[in-house]
Amino acid sequence: MNNLYRSRKYIIAYVVSFFLPYTLSFAKEHSPNIILILADDLGYGDLGCFGQKTLKTPRLDAMAKEGMKLTQFYAGCTVCAPSRSVLMTGKHMGRTTVRGNSTKPIVIKPGQQTLATVLKKANYSTACIGKWGIGTPDNFTNPNDVGFDHFYGYINMWHAHNFYPEFLIRNGKVEMLQNEVAPKWKRWQNPKLAQAGQGVAIKKVQYAPDLFTQDALRFIRENKENPFFLYFAMNVPHTNNEAGNQGMEVPDIGEFAEKNWPEPEKGFAAMIKNIDRDVGQIIDLVNELNLANNTLVIFTSDNGPHQEGGHRADFFKSSGPFRGMKRDLTEGGIRVPTIAWWPGKIKANTTNDHQWYFGDFMKTFAELAETKAPEDIDSDSFFSTLKGDPPEKKWARNSRLYWEFHERGSAQAVRFGKWKAIRKPMFTGPIQLYDLSFDREEKKDHSKRRPDLVKHAKNLLDQSHEPDPNWKAPGRSK
Repeated sequence: MNNLYRSRKYIIAYVVSFFLPYTLSFAKEHSPNIILILADDLGYGDLGCFGQKTLKTPRLDAMAKEGMKLTQFYAGCTVCAPSRSVLMTGKHMGRTTVRGNSTKPIVIKPGQQTLATVLKKANYSTACIGKWGIGTPDNFTNPNDVGFDHFYGYINMWHAHNFYPEFLIRNGKVEMLQNEVAPKWKRWQNPKLAQAGQGVAIKKVQYAPDLFTQDALRFIRENKENPFFLYFAMNVPHTNNEAGNQGMEVPDIGEFAEKNWPEPEKGFAAMIKNIDRDVGQIIDLVNELNLANNTLVIFTSDNGPHQEGGHRADFFKSSGPFRGMKRDLTEGGIRVPTIAWWPGKIKANTTNDHQWYFGDFMKTFAELAETKAPEDIDSDSFFSTLKGDPPEKKWARNSRLYWEFHERGSAQAVRFGKWKAIRKPMFTGPIQLYDLSFDREEKKDHSKRRPDLVKHAKNLLDQSHEPDPNWKAPGRSK
């Protein structure tokens, strides 16, 4: 009897010891982590892997070589606040909540679906670190109120101009820093003002972009055991508009000091180098923590390149092969460099040239997390494309690619198949028509030769805009 009992114990111990490693391994598998890194005003041509010849971006180039370049990826709009609203809501510019840069408290409100609320339903820990800037909230908790467990950074976009701010916001509370702005900017340091925090520092101790990177790394470390969504919204290479031609502020221009370039271009070059370095730090940590095979990292930009702070968009050919820049609806203003990295899941050194845009993050991330996306959105999933199964029809989409811009007299644009139409001003202006399959610079207007397509484009442009009392469109009574 004792021998039988001992034999059973040995058998059970052997079975447990055999299967335990597999059980533990299985237990570690959870929904994939998602890291979305958003640069601010980075042009399509600013990265080596997208054609940049002067500035070096070795870590981003390596990310592209190990992953996938998406070469027809579009921002939500041509300026920051509405572009980020499209990203967060999954609704295009004719329907999203924030459709322009405004000092009014027009914001995404609690109860509205966002990327963060959708992923929280799938038990993700969520963080937004850096620049929120989706409208101008009249409170400090707006990111937390719409799905983010953790927020650290700037609430409003004007605050985000200041790289050496006197304060930042951490989860609804003001966190004072050691920086100090010049006396003329002191009146803007009341955190409750609509454009609070803007200014130019005379005491520069803590550089906000560096603080954000460190907080992003901390969040990854602290959440490595459970699925997490990190929205790392950089505020570079934007300029500090309040600093005029000295707006490209960096702690050190380093190797670029000896270049025979204007000072703003040296600052811009240093920002690109720092972006590359910081993305590399995130990739290194993901690898160090053995999270790479279960973590999707996407890098992109909120719109085309700027020409502010003394920087010229054409100095480094930031728009790449395209025409236009920030505030234009030509390709240079809205097509953005995008890289997806997920070792073992995304085939290395691949390129996809299907048309995607910011609104597609909603369905893509929902599918990845095996949760349900909201019903009333403008979003296609590119999850199968990341796995190596792109759409069979090159030009096919289920949801519409549409943009509008409410500054400079207004403009609209729509992409349908290989064609793209632009109308300026909205609703009443003439329609330009371009065939992007061979004219990516949008030089040849086909509107007179193809009146049938102009009529179709007009219908799409008219239908895509839903009236909103907060955003009155020129040419319409409502």
